[in-house]
This record gives sequence, structure tokens and C-alpha cells, in this order.
Amino acid sequence: MNAIEQNAAQDRPDLRKAIQDVVDAGFAGIQMRVHDEQGGWVGSAGVHKLGERAKPSTDGQFWVGSTTKTFVAALVLHLVADGMIELDSQVAEHLPRFGLDERITVRMLLQHTSGIYNCTGELDAEGTFVPGLPSVGKAWVENRFHRYQPDELVRFALAKPARFEPGTDQSYSNTNYTLAVLLVEALGGRSYAEEMQRRILRPLGLRDTLVPGDSPQIPGPHAHGYYRYQDGEEWKVVDVSRQNLSLLTGAGDMISTTRDLQVFFAALLGGRLLPAALLEEMRTPHGPLGYGLGLFVQELGPENGDITIVHHNGGAPGGFGALMIGTPDGRRTLTAGLTTGDSDADPAQEFPKALNGLINAAFC
Repeated sequence: MNAIEQNAAQDRPDLRKAIQDVVDAGFAGIQMRVHDEQGGWVGSAGVHKLGERAKPSTDGQFWVGSTTKTFVAALVLHLVADGMIELDSQVAEHLPRFGLDERITVRMLLQHTSGIYNCTGELDAEGTFVPGLPSVGKAWVENRFHRYQPDELVRFALAKPARFEPGTDQSYSNTNYTLAVLLVEALGGRSYAEEMQRRILRPLGLRDTLVPGDSPQIPGPHAHGYYRYQDGEEWKVVDVSRQNLSLLTGAGDMISTTRDLQVFFAALLGGRLLPAALLEEMRTPHGPLGYGLGLFVQELGPENGDITIVHHNGGAPGGFGALMIGTPDGRRTLTAGLTTGDSDADPAQEFPKALNGLINAAFC
């Protein structure tokens, strides 16, 4: 195996092979951290930057994409635990400027059952992706430093027809979580970033995790992520390590490390952040997505040991991905940061098999 770092006391060839398989599937690099009954393991494979031989640091920062949603759900539930709002409270009365359907509750935002259109695009009835605000292809590349205001994202989504009546179905929508952080700001009188720091990041000592606002910079050491897109008849590859993720405010804009994700997830699932009843609400799957409150809940079949995992993986619009997977009690966790490179392999098609290998190695 090349380009692999491993610092645990014992070797874990299954984990080393699993991360190399991710690189072989077309990713530029991966850093991964596993905590289980055998202790802690950390390793990396691939390259830090295209054209260079150095492997990714196992302590590097990365855009975590939709893994942000678990942080935001925990933050909202922290306010619920403090009695500032209830899960089944109406959202409209706290955010009157949007004219929201009065049936939409806090729970529906966190559970993706509000019916509100996804501001970054939706699948139509035939299963074809219909873009919203630029989030894919050349349009996103040319727009990736644009500064969005959260209200702008919400108003764009509300100008579209609702997907369904509130509470009657489930559809994954980034807009739900932008509304969730606006709700946090309305209730607490502080910015989303300040409340996240005060209630979640600082108490857990997550020094390398942040809400960057509209800054395009990853402030610490980091591997580079790339985006391959078609421009007319030509395919191009661009370094997108710098990107403004105000497009995904509250839904996919945070930066973290594998270490901080592991500490956060173990603390959350271990009951250190929320009362037991609210944590159980998070881990209770609902609807066709099997989504609780900021968490997917997945039953692995007999071939995978008949165990349950909870997770929220994520991807920035281009270049970066994150994994945050654990057993419901948080005693076993896998956290990882991934970067895409210049491979013509489609990560969306190649990654599921590699991800299954990671899950098997870490949990089965």
C-alpha cells in the first residue's frame, strides 16, 4: 500500500485496504479515523495535492458539506432543551417575514417533512434533476465565490411550489436547515456562528471546527479538492479548495477535521449534549429517507452483522466530502474527509461500493 499513514498501536489491514479502495475508485485522497473496541486508528491514502506525492494529513481541515446538518439539529435541540421553543412549535410566528405555511413546525424542518422546495434543486416527477441556485457544473464553478444572504436562499425556495402539504411526506431540502439557523438567530439573539460556538463547539473543545460565513478560505492546513466539469466540448478540472458556501448556510457550510467530527459524534450519541428524550428523537427514523432529526438511521442486513448505524455524510458542491458514521450509542465511530481529483470516474457511481467497504471494515 502506498500513501498510507497509520498511527495506532496495532495494524488494521482491513482499514488500510478500505481507504486505498476509495482512492482506487477515483478519489484524490482520504483521511479517516476509527474508534472502536480495538482503540483508535487513523490513516490516509492518496495525495494532498494533484501533481505532488505527499499524502493527505490526518489532521487536515475540510468542507464537511451536509454533515453540517447534524450540528445544526443538535444546536436547535439544545434550544428546545432550554425551553426556548418546542419541537412541535410553529416556525412562522418566529420568522414572520417569510409568510411560511403556519402548519410547518420545528420538527418538520429538522426531519425534512416541511415540503419546502430545495433551493439548490430538486428531482422532477421523472427523476430528472432540475437545478435551483447554481450548485453543479460550469454554472457553479463560475459562481462559486458568490455571496448569498440566508433570506435570499429562503425566498428563492418559497417562490417555488411546495413539494407537498406539511407533514404528509418527506423530501430532503437544504432550505429546511437554512430556516433552522435563522430560527436559532431569532430565538437566541446571536448569530448562528456565535450560537454554534457557544453551545456546541467550545464546550466540546472543537477548536478546528467553524462556521465560516461567506469566507471562501479553509483557514488551516488542508488537502486540495478538485472539480471536473464540462465546458462546451471540453472537460476541465479546477482546484475548488476555495469556495463560498453561503449557498448552503446551515445546510452544508461548516469546516471540520476527522478528530473534531469524532469527538462531536461520540459526545452527541453518548448523551453529553442533549437530554435522553431529545437524543432518542434524533435517532428515530422517519419516512422513506429513514431520517430522524439531523441523522439517517440505517439497518445493516445479515451480511453486515445485523447492526444499526446512524450517520450523516456530506459533500460540498465540489471537491470535498465527509463521513460521520457511528453505532447509536457512539461507542464505534468512523469519521473521514475526502477530496476528489481529476479522474473521469463519476464519484456518485463509484463511491457507494467503496463506502460499503469502509462500513464493513469499521463496523462489521
